[in-house]
Amino acid sequence: MIDDEPESERVSALAPFRHGIFRAVWAASLVSNFGGLIQGVGAAWMMTTIATSSYQVALVQASTTLPIMLFALVAGAIADSFNRRKVMLVAQTFMLVVSALLTLFTWFGWMTPWTLLAFTFLIDSGTALNSPSWQASVGDMVPRAKVPAAVALNSLGFNITRSVGPAIGGIIVAAAGAAAAFAANAISYIGLIVVLFRWKPALPEQTLPRESLGAAMGAGLRYVAMSPNIAKVLVRGSAFGFSAGAVLALLPLVARDVVKGDALTYGIMLGAFGIGAVGGALISVRLRQLLSSEVMVRMAFCGFALCAFNAAVSHNAWQTSAGLLIGGACWVIALSHFNVTVQMSTPRWVVGRVLSIYQTATFGGIALGSWIWGVVADAHGAETALIAAAIAMLAGGAIGFVLPLPRQTVLNLDPLNRFKEPMLALNLKPRSGPIAIMIEYVIREDDVPEFLATMAERGRIRRRDGARNWTLARDLENPGIWIEHYHTPTWVEYIRHNRRATHADAVVGERIRALHSGENPPRVRRMIERPTTAGTTLVSPKGPIDH
Repeated sequence: MIDDEPESERVSALAPFRHGIFRAVWAASLVSNFGGLIQGVGAAWMMTTIATSSYQVALVQASTTLPIMLFALVAGAIADSFNRRKVMLVAQTFMLVVSALLTLFTWFGWMTPWTLLAFTFLIDSGTALNSPSWQASVGDMVPRAKVPAAVALNSLGFNITRSVGPAIGGIIVAAAGAAAAFAANAISYIGLIVVLFRWKPALPEQTLPRESLGAAMGAGLRYVAMSPNIAKVLVRGSAFGFSAGAVLALLPLVARDVVKGDALTYGIMLGAFGIGAVGGALISVRLRQLLSSEVMVRMAFCGFALCAFNAAVSHNAWQTSAGLLIGGACWVIALSHFNVTVQMSTPRWVVGRVLSIYQTATFGGIALGSWIWGVVADAHGAETALIAAAIAMLAGGAIGFVLPLPRQTVLNLDPLNRFKEPMLALNLKPRSGPIAIMIEYVIREDDVPEFLATMAERGRIRRRDGARNWTLARDLENPGIWIEHYHTPTWVEYIRHNRRATHADAVVGERIRALHSGENPPRVRRMIERPTTAGTTLVSPKGPIDH
């Protein structure tokens, strides 16, 4: 890992550029993003020339977002479990190969609407694999204090490419055809692959065996299920993606049929959307200081509804582009705020998986919306579909009256690192189990209501971090004694469970210990469950030397 540096360097928004690897990856990613946007323009416009229905045109947007919905959780588990640099290398190489094949198929005239959709699906499957590892690896490139600035620079870089990349793509498609756009995208991966291949990060040694992919995915889902604030973000992100995705999905039809333009017109409109996104990225931090989370997101829903309505009724490319400026800003303000809320609510051990689940919800909404709005456009025209989407956006903003976003708070989610493995008399292996844990508290009668309320939060944290069958029981003969009881599948999972505790979680533990009235600290019993059937192999005691 990279060592922390003086405080004076941390305050600079450009401080991450002082680290060579971040600077190199940022620049290479900028080129790669340009290529991806050029390819997107080529695919969308090519579909307008070979498609037999508006439905197929809208499916281009769906095919770019569906892989994230399908594979993001797996990619998040991989990002948290494997070497992220190698994962990114595999993803980038895969996208290079698929992009080269897409270029060849287009050049030789073998392309059909469904073949084009298959290629775009494969390319964005590579993006789905790459994204969680890329987001999580920022902390391997710069000190922790500079991670927020690095994330902001990454967002700014992407939106800079979005502001001019589509226009460049439109020029390339208009001048040389879609095959040239696809070739440009294939070439754009080379620089980032070279940079990643030469990067040799110093990673911390793993002291516990790696979780299986299924177990890692389950841990991520469990964490989200036991985190109500994150669940609210998922619902709101899905609603925003479902309604707002209509504009990007139907924009090729708007450029071709509503304003009677060409590929360059479509590129300019996407560029206007990108310029608005840059503006939204620049003002989003200031807005978070002035407005509550809920107010800011409702404004983004309303602003995007205005953008969709304007695209439906305008027959002038410049008026439509002006509305897209607003839409781009609202897009970034909403999605970046959702992303920040998720990251601020998630400890590092599971952040890749939780971010991937958020992406699944949001981009799944975009994919579903692209399909539905494409069907509506096919039956009633793009204008009608956009007006219906604008109404859906207003309804999405109204969800905040029922599921408001959490207030902006700063929690210390760094690992607590207080847990020390106990001295055991039995010779356990990492896979030994199941392990049963019982903790005994002595609680005064007057403190029982507060104790129960605090233990409800403790139970949620235990289950969120991997405990199973958590219960709280009271002694019938001595009502002052309370027993907390839970299981973990194995001994190594018990250690993993305790190492997941954060400083924010410790506040709950301290409140419980303050309510404990026994002369000694709460007593902890750790036991391994054993069947009584004949022939069962038992764990043997350790010898004197082991002690």
